[in-house]
Amino acid sequence: MVYIRAKKVKGTQYGYLVESRWDPKKKTSRQITLKYLGKLADITVEDLPEPYRKDQKITAFLTSHSSINIKEKERLLKKLRSETFDNLTNGDLVALLKTYDAYAGSFGIVEFFENILKYVMYQIGDLWEKKQLAVATEHVASNVAHSFVKILNEKLATSPTRQKILICTPAGESHTLGCNMLETYLCSRRFNVFNISPSVPTEEIISFIKGNCPDVILVSITLDDNIPAGKRLVGKIKERFKVPVFVGGRALSGKTNLGFDATEAQNLSMSELIRMLTTV
Repeated sequence: MVYIRAKKVKGTQYGYLVESRWDPKKKTSRQITLKYLGKLADITVEDLPEPYRKDQKITAFLTSHSSINIKEKERLLKKLRSETFDNLTNGDLVALLKTYDAYAGSFGIVEFFENILKYVMYQIGDLWEKKQLAVATEHVASNVAHSFVKILNEKLATSPTRQKILICTPAGESHTLGCNMLETYLCSRRFNVFNISPSVPTEEIISFIKGNCPDVILVSITLDDNIPAGKRLVGKIKERFKVPVFVGGRALSGKTNLGFDATEAQNLSMSELIRMLTTV
């Protein structure tokens, strides 16, 4: 395995291209320096030997530590979005997991969800609405995305130590990918998450709240047509319980003051949502 190792000298980080090789006699791995690359913040792809310039893990690490190569980061982001689009629309879950492993190792799950997966799924949704993408292809992409998030959920399962969070959707809402992505991230941050999407009858949600006493309720709305149902759901919850309710989702994107009896959390990043939840 070849990777970049950072070494700090007098406050400055320097990069070395290193290969990890297994020593069968000592039964351990040892690092072999292949090339000294210079100051970590100044290294570009061109500084790498030709065979490693397309290695996703190396280029992702390099981009995340570069202070000057903004264009290179944009190029990598565009490349990863393109690969993710192809992975989803071709139904290639294995390739999508490889793309995630290469990217998330340097940038983390939050940026992958927000800058890659969510962006691409919005792109696929827009193409489907414009009839530029077949319904079958959109379904394939959605199913692969759901399977991908489910696998991450299983990998990131931890013992919860924080508040109990209920994620739900209003009547008529059948989209669940956003809820599942949110569940994965919150679980990784050790929240105790109840995800009961897609929509169930309002009285079932009320009964669930009564039995499980969540500390915070998140209502996700994807389609504009479901905003009225979302308002009714929030109203019923607020009539019965004194619990903070946040409403978000694609339907609220770019809109303000929609009249919810709740905190409208549109256009929030996941890290911003975490800060909001921890202040409740």
